[in-house]
Order: sequence, then structure tokens, then C-alpha cells
Amino acid sequence: MRTTVVIDSDVAAEIERLRREGLGLSEALNLLARRGMSSADARKAGRYKHRAKKIGLKVDVTSVADVLDLLDDDR
Repeated sequence: MRTTVVIDSDVAAEIERLRREGLGLSEALNLLARRGMSSADARKAGRYKHRAKKIGLKVDVTSVADVLDLLDDDR
């Protein structure tokens, strides 16, 4: 398939680096596209899930301002 694309300068620099290593233009573009696709798949697979646990705090830390006031208290 042939098409015209506009390539940003940072991507063009990476393509040129890959071409200096011996890859052709199409090979370099395909390699970069595949890297991008595989990293997107990895992000989906490892989605973050927050797990809360009670740790026995004696201070309400839901308000950062209150915690900072408590830490600044000289008592």
C-alpha cells in the first residue's frame, strides 16, 4: 500500500537512526508502528487498580492542609 504521511521531526530522527542500522524506510516505519502497538497492548493488560488497606492511622489524612497544620504544630 502506498500513501503520503506527514512525519514529525522526532519520529523522522528515529527512522533515520534505524536506517543507519541497515533497515529500509518501510522496515523502520513498520518496526516503530509495531513497537507503539505492543506498548499500547501492554498498558491495557497492566491497568492500575487501587487497593486500599487500613494501616491504623491515628490522624485523619484526607485533608492535606490539616495534616500540614498538625506537622507544623510545636506541641
